[in-house]
Parts: sequence; structure tokens; C-alpha cells
Amino acid sequence: MSFNHVSVLLKECIEGLNIKPNGIYVDGTLGGGGHSFKILQLLDKGKLIGVDQDTDALSAATEKLKIFEGKFIPYHSNFSKITQVLADLEIPKIDGLLLDLGVSSFQLDEAERGFSYMNDGKLDMRMNQSDAFTAYDVVNSYTEQQLTGVISDYGEENWANRIAKFIIEERASKPIETTFELVDVIKKAIPAGARKDGPHPAKRTFQAIRIEVNNELKIIEQTIEAAVASMNKGGRIAIITFHSLEDRIVKNAFKKLAQGCTCPPEFPVCICGGKPVVKIITKKPILPSDQEVESNPRARSAKLRVAEKK
Repeated sequence: MSFNHVSVLLKECIEGLNIKPNGIYVDGTLGGGGHSFKILQLLDKGKLIGVDQDTDALSAATEKLKIFEGKFIPYHSNFSKITQVLADLEIPKIDGLLLDLGVSSFQLDEAERGFSYMNDGKLDMRMNQSDAFTAYDVVNSYTEQQLTGVISDYGEENWANRIAKFIIEERASKPIETTFELVDVIKKAIPAGARKDGPHPAKRTFQAIRIEVNNELKIIEQTIEAAVASMNKGGRIAIITFHSLEDRIVKNAFKKLAQGCTCPPEFPVCICGGKPVVKIITKKPILPSDQEVESNPRARSAKLRVAEKK
């Protein structure tokens, strides 16, 4: 199995994490292991825990990182369970967490995983292949109202109502089973004039269904809070996002932790006693360079935000 994945914003992530040679780090989205490889190169007596819910990714990255025996600990889980992961490994505190919230090139390129509207495969989209719930279930069992909500909220798709309606009509005669079958329905739903400009007509709908299948947005804020609570003073959390919904959640979660006080603005003095627990390192997100986007087009929409535990 070939697991090739170009790490996005690699140099910027490493700088943002401010690696300590003896620190304990978590790569919560191990993927192809590119970010982890660079972190491990900078460790002396430190350790890196590589977490991924995709067993294919975990196996491939573990093979790639076997040269760092003693420093690298692979762990099959979702990054949202970081508190449990650290408890299982008897690690009280960490010095940094990295999350790359994008879908890996491997997942997109493997047709049978069902992530891509460019490859024909079964409607799957599970990042954790041991989960039972798939894209097929969303497309073939959700009501029109549910589908409209998912496609509108998570895909920010202007034609969500029509796409949901066309999906319901199509599946009335037979289930929609493959990615290309779904693409055809989406193309029928979106008027030809609206398909001339912008991204692939299925891009937003596929993104929305993938987010729904993997519960991606709901776990981001709780993971940030759990990670910060598990960090030593000066520890860094670096998160790469790929669309506005993710970036907004990360931005607001960092802001909330940096603010501390939750009293209404009209209160003359703080009565909640909340104290800031992080310092935001990136006032504005770090974007990939033109050169990186040219060499790796999938980096185009990437944004990196970094915060430090106080």
C-alpha cells in the first residue's frame, strides 16, 4: 500500500509548536506521518504520540516512523479522545498538540474509501473504518429536511434544498450507492448556469456529508479544551483547517480560552473569576506560500492557528 501525503504548512507548524527536545507531543491526525517525522527529528529524550482513527494511515505511518523506535508511540483512536489516550499511556502532561483537519491525499485518492467526487467508489467516507455509519446511510436514510440542513450547514451550499430534493427523488426508485451516482444527482440539481463558475459542483455536498459521517465539527472545540487542560505551561497547540467552518470554531475556541472572563460586558468588575489559560500566538491565521500552493494545490485553503498554554 502506498500512502503518499504531502504535509501542509510543515515548516510553519514546526515553528509554531516550538519543539522542546525533551518534550512530549501528540500528533492527533497522524496521516502520512510527515509532520510527525519532522517533530521526531527534533526530539532527544522526548516522545511523540501519533494518533489516527484510520488503521491504514496508522499502519503506513508506523512503518515510516519505525526508525524512531523508543520515541514514537502509535495509537489507534480519534483525537477527540485525547484525555483517554494520555490516561492509557500514563502521560500526565504534554508539551504540544498538532491537528491537521484535512482529508489525507491517500483517502481522497483511494476510490473505495468513497471520499472523492473525482473517483468512483462506494459511498463510504468513514475515517474510522470500524465505524458502522457511512455516507450511504446519510444519502439514503436522511429525510429531505435533514439532508438540506447537513448540505447547507456543513457545505455552505446555496443549492442545498434542490440537491436534497433530487436525492430523495432519485433514491425512491433505487438506492444511491456510489460516488459518481451521487455526483450525477448533484449535477442535475444545480442549474447549468450555476455550474460554469467556481469549484466542482459536488465539492460542497461531499464535504458536508463527510463532516456529518465523521462528526468532524462537533469534536473540535472539546478537543482544544481537553488538550489545553493536559498541557504543561508553555505548551503549544497548532491546528490546520481547510474551510471556514473549521477555522471559525478554532478561532473562537482560542479566543474563549484566551479571554478567561465570561462576565457580560456591562459588568463593572469580573465576578466569574475566569482567567486566561492560553495566549494566542497567531493573531491572524498563517497561510501557505504561493510556492507551496503551486507545488501542492491541496494546500490552497489551509489555515494554521497556534495558541500557547499560560
